[in-house]
Amino acid sequence: MSEIEAASGNGGPTPEQLAELRSSLAELRGELEARFGPQRERTGASPFRVLDELGNSLRSGLDKLGVSGLYSGLRRLVSAYRMDNRSLEVDEFGSDPLYLEKSRVLLDFLFDRWWRVKVSGAEHLPSGGRVLLVANCSGILPYDALMIAHAVERFHPNQLRPRFLAADWIATLPFAQPLLTRLGGVRACPENAERLLRTGHWVVTFPEGQKGAVKPFRQRYQLQRFGRGGFVSLALRLDATVVPVAVVGAEEVHPVLLDPTLPRRLLGVPLPVTPTFPVAGPLGLIPLPSQWRIRFGEPIRWDAVAREKAGDALYVNRARDQIRNTIQLLLDEEVHRRTGVFRS
Repeated sequence: MSEIEAASGNGGPTPEQLAELRSSLAELRGELEARFGPQRERTGASPFRVLDELGNSLRSGLDKLGVSGLYSGLRRLVSAYRMDNRSLEVDEFGSDPLYLEKSRVLLDFLFDRWWRVKVSGAEHLPSGGRVLLVANCSGILPYDALMIAHAVERFHPNQLRPRFLAADWIATLPFAQPLLTRLGGVRACPENAERLLRTGHWVVTFPEGQKGAVKPFRQRYQLQRFGRGGFVSLALRLDATVVPVAVVGAEEVHPVLLDPTLPRRLLGVPLPVTPTFPVAGPLGLIPLPSQWRIRFGEPIRWDAVAREKAGDALYVNRARDQIRNTIQLLLDEEVHRRTGVFRS
């Protein structure tokens, strides 16, 4: 075991290591002064002198607190977020069955108690084969993806749990990437979707992308433009069944009032304003208990369509628009059927 490992195990550096560190710093300072000349004494009330005094005060305060003890405490705090419960059966995309099983209590609570999800059209889910579930993007955080996967697993006879595609900007949120990956999320790109389908996984995709996630509340349940129809080309090439999915209720979880452009440019991710965020601080991240409805539409198969149509832009765009219109119709019907936003 190295000295560094021994120090880590004891919670901090030993006195001998601290003495060796001070000696090394002194030698380094001597070499710098030999090369660039000794540090000149600063006089007068210059800003540099003020900064030096402030630095000395901070160093003195840290010495009184005990730097090694502070470091050990921070190290223990950060270690709480390590992936200690990682399963030995993690697949190539990072999905962790053990972590998913431990999270099932929370997912069941959200599904049954918090959002009181009502599912319809489960009889339309195919018994097997390659399946691409195409849904409206409803909400800033991918709660909709988790609930769709939960609904499929619960209502499908074979208890299949689909994987869902997550946009790049979601992965930049704190702790989002490892959590979503372990729960079945995969970075959204055509290559990943194709690999998942070829290996027998069902895939949930959201063609609206970021435009649908941060659209203002006044435009709720109005589908934004679907991309260039990449999901249609993929389904045609792999002969994957497309199942339209409508999610109602998720857009009231974090109603978007405003999507400022300045934070988006500075941070590279959207930071929308909701009735509770940022006014309520971290509490504003708690999702509102709206009542959800998830409806699966009739499957779209490509048995009578030649595979060469995957490269026909005109056909792909027409099929894309048809699927979009189908999902919009499902959304309109489910919005009309629900009795209230928060009432079951």
